[in-house]
Amino acid sequence: MGCLVPAEAIVADAVSQLLAPPPPPDITRWCEDNIVFDERSPMPGPFRIDRFPFLREIHEVLSPEDLAREVSILGSAQWGKTVSIINPVVGAWHEYGPVDSLVVHPTTSSATEWIDNKWLPMRRQALSLLKVFGDGRSGDQRDAKFNQETLARNGSLKITSAGSPDDLAGTTRRLVIMDDVAKFEMHVKGDPEALATSRAAGFEDAKVLRVSTPQILGTCRISRAFKRSDQRHFHVPCPHCGHYAPLAWENFKRQLDPQNLSAAHFTCDKCAGKIEHKHKRDLVQRGKWVAHNPGGDHPGFFLWRAYVPQRDWRSIAVNYAQFMGWSTVSGQEAIEDGEGKESTVEAETEQTFFNDVLGLPYEQATNAPKWEKIRDRVENPSSDEQRRGKGIVPARGVILSVGVDLQADRIEVHIVAFGPNFRRWVVDYIVIPHQISDEDGMIALDGLLKSTWRTERGLRLPLDIMVIDSGAFTDAAWAFAKRHPWSRVILVKGAKGDTGPIMAEMKFERRADGRVKRRQKRAFMLNVSQMKGEFYHALEEEDPLKRGFVDFPLSLGDEYYRQITSEVRVIRRSSSGVPVSKWVKVDASRRNEGLDTMNYAEAGARRKQWATLSAEDWALLDQKRGAQPPDNEPELFDHMAGEVEPVAQPVGAPKPKQDEENKSETVGKDWLGGRGTKWRL
Repeated sequence: MGCLVPAEAIVADAVSQLLAPPPPPDITRWCEDNIVFDERSPMPGPFRIDRFPFLREIHEVLSPEDLAREVSILGSAQWGKTVSIINPVVGAWHEYGPVDSLVVHPTTSSATEWIDNKWLPMRRQALSLLKVFGDGRSGDQRDAKFNQETLARNGSLKITSAGSPDDLAGTTRRLVIMDDVAKFEMHVKGDPEALATSRAAGFEDAKVLRVSTPQILGTCRISRAFKRSDQRHFHVPCPHCGHYAPLAWENFKRQLDPQNLSAAHFTCDKCAGKIEHKHKRDLVQRGKWVAHNPGGDHPGFFLWRAYVPQRDWRSIAVNYAQFMGWSTVSGQEAIEDGEGKESTVEAETEQTFFNDVLGLPYEQATNAPKWEKIRDRVENPSSDEQRRGKGIVPARGVILSVGVDLQADRIEVHIVAFGPNFRRWVVDYIVIPHQISDEDGMIALDGLLKSTWRTERGLRLPLDIMVIDSGAFTDAAWAFAKRHPWSRVILVKGAKGDTGPIMAEMKFERRADGRVKRRQKRAFMLNVSQMKGEFYHALEEEDPLKRGFVDFPLSLGDEYYRQITSEVRVIRRSSSGVPVSKWVKVDASRRNEGLDTMNYAEAGARRKQWATLSAEDWALLDQKRGAQPPDNEPELFDHMAGEVEPVAQPVGAPKPKQDEENKSETVGKDWLGGRGTKWRL
């Protein structure tokens, strides 16, 4: 015999279910329900938290119900911060209830890349996001690319860049996420980080998330935020004694064997037991976050590549070996990671290694060594070694690049040979007494491109590439560049900030009349701040075999050494109180063209793959350029300068006059009738 339930009870139960609040948001659960990595991923298939156990506590503090108002995440690159933290936080918050959110990227291009390659693919695949936002293909006003409204029109997602302060103003957001915040540059209209943070000021329960790899120590935004946080590090147990400690780079570095990189490992600080890569999965499963600064004002998490399942520890060792220039490692050596996928080493600079691999801020050089010290090391060597003469290229595999700086009354030329292990050999420094706008200046640079330079064994090498600063005399620089293939002549300008890549293709170039030039493969922006810091680090090295050593020939003169050490990096506070760095002259009377043209020459070498050539490539180049010339004995005084091929005069141009007084000083054939040696600095 059954029993009837009163209708009132059924209605009351239904109403209570409708009125009941939704379950607390669980970002980890959201990841497991919505994320499926495709075949292009190192770990294809559904998201599994057991592969990323360190994410659970991060997800918890990022929940709308957690009391933490700010969260900072500092770490190395390429371990899934976007797909496993940023995207799920946006998705889970919008699934939980009505919310207006803001995601800020360093640049418009990086914002567009996130939308097209990270956000929209997940939005179209995740069931939760489809219910909230739709598939993103409707094309109506609701679904604008940078301002996306929910289907119910009870929430919105705004995406913008740190370079658009107007887009950061006039909007109130409960959830604010700053991706790659270390790359945010100051703007004349204010500090983008402060502007983004202020968008959440109207909400008591707002959440502000900063996620980034670090940049340069002293001005790095994410490092500054992490320093005032509770500084949580992920501690793992020793497989032998159970002692908990974080996986530290210095511990790992002490165990490295250049002859056996596959044996890279950590050791326990307590029992000295070996902690190998085979232990990693179990250790990370049993790991726990420990606050190193419990008095911090918000949760902060640090995680670097040693913890993540996508990469094995040998890959870190190979990155470091390439950066150090250990001869046992090829620049393009393929390495097997923990999931059996192939990847390649990528740390082409010391800063790249510290930032992207170790997740640590890089301490950039602030001043060069004293110029007298460098000069004396060259002109008065302590040993009996034979010094190279000015104008002579070392007899080895090198890339011969020339940096050119344009002035109103002269053209300054820096000829530098670049070799393996990031070493470089200055060949010559020349001052041409003409402006590039003059036909004589054009002819001189044409002749320089046709010149050949004698190696120590007598072989003649052509210049591989010329790099010209287009910041001044822009039209004339472009006019000259177009006379030659972009593979031989490129143009550069210095970027204002110090957080971008060393060398990035220029989007466009404006003419003097304001019109935009057609984009070409010959114009680039240079991170001159990082290049100067790296060069100053290199100047400190005194061992010719070590990474980054800079070799100088005899008789360059005091003025040359003053110029290449003419600047110092200073850190100042902006009007908003944010520390910013700037390179300034040591004193106003010092010229800095030598330093600038060194950067331009390096840009040319990088364009010719200086940073990525393998050991095999360098060996092949060494066979070709380090050889003895066939049946060609070096002539007396040939060491004094490069030989210049004659340049055809344009029709109607006056024949250059011979300078009889200086004719006897000229070596080889000169492009301006015997003034070659007087052009040298």
